[in-house]
Amino acid sequence: MAHRVLRFISDFFVYETAKSVVVKSWSVGIINRVVQLLIILYFICWVFMHEKGHQLRDTGIESAVMTKVKGLGKLNNRVMDVADYVVPSQGGSSFSIITNMVITANQTQGYCPETDNNYNCTNDDHCVKKLGSNLGNGIVTGKCLNNSDGTAGRCEIEGWCPAENDKVLGNPMNEVENFTIFIKNSIRFPLFDVTRGNFPSNIDKTYIKNCYYDPVNDPFCPIFKVGDILRHINQSLDNINDKGGEIGININWKCNLDYNVTDCNPTYFFTRLDAAFENSAASQGYNFRFAKYYQSADGTEHRTLHKAIAIRIEIIVSGNAGKFNSVPFLINLVAAFTSVGLATVFCDIILLNFHKGADEYKAKKFEEVSGVVSESANNRLYEGSQMSIKALEKKSNDSGTFSIGRQDPSNQ
Repeated sequence: MAHRVLRFISDFFVYETAKSVVVKSWSVGIINRVVQLLIILYFICWVFMHEKGHQLRDTGIESAVMTKVKGLGKLNNRVMDVADYVVPSQGGSSFSIITNMVITANQTQGYCPETDNNYNCTNDDHCVKKLGSNLGNGIVTGKCLNNSDGTAGRCEIEGWCPAENDKVLGNPMNEVENFTIFIKNSIRFPLFDVTRGNFPSNIDKTYIKNCYYDPVNDPFCPIFKVGDILRHINQSLDNINDKGGEIGININWKCNLDYNVTDCNPTYFFTRLDAAFENSAASQGYNFRFAKYYQSADGTEHRTLHKAIAIRIEIIVSGNAGKFNSVPFLINLVAAFTSVGLATVFCDIILLNFHKGADEYKAKKFEEVSGVVSESANNRLYEGSQMSIKALEKKSNDSGTFSIGRQDPSNQ
């Protein structure tokens, strides 16, 4: 056991130093240079394909969005303008365009039958089970209001009466397809103190009044037709009019600031944000309710309830900017040149295991030397080294290296 421990210690405390062996072999030499060349070419391609990896990046984009919708439509025999169908009206990055509505007029606080089919009843017992429930249009009182013809009645509710019947929809506002959305987006990359807008400053009012966004012909026009947006996401107005939906207008800024800042421009793409729920049995589309309140002459409070089916527009701004940075470039450059040494490892594997001169190469590459050398042995080593150097001078032009393989014709 002690012998093994001593052997382990002696094997552990050793020093290894590199020894150069020049192998004059056409096949191995060609493989070595080809592998090195491939590594260099790979690095060059990697630099061009991953140019961003050598840039100082700014992903903290600051953004402001202002919107304006224009267009006239007709809903339930009423002409609708922007004040009627855009909610909210502040012109921010998120708004809704109403396409259809269920209107319940002249509601007052009181008692009335529920309109939801889940509150059918034939006697009070059915309604008592739902006493206090407020999942419908009001709070259930526990009383059943039977119909005069003997058919099933409805549970009585306390709330705004008459109760809303949201199953009765009017004809949708088909003019929505021709409505336009004006988008004004300004962004800033704080790291580089660069500010840009989504359309050139030299655009005049005449151009704005006549252009519509087109990714090929008018990529910088800030006016978008609703119908064009729907076509970009492979949707028709019929698909979204009845139940509503949510659409994303994505403004993406990717800027290489090594070039002129005027080349920093946005690209637009469009998505159906509620596509994941398109076939949902529980909830489809998008709708919301709002009310308009007023008082009658006798002081009674009234309201008109609107259930709005709408297209919700979300404007999403993202992006980043970059400039060349020497630090990651130098790191990658050093890594590439270090990787060139992999060619040596690959060629060593071939020489040590598959080459016909493997044994000779092993003998030259690996040599063990004891750390304790006597004076006489030292003299012999000195003399031997002088003889070796002379021999090497005859066998190789590479100073301080062993040479095996092809012989130099000048030495013959």
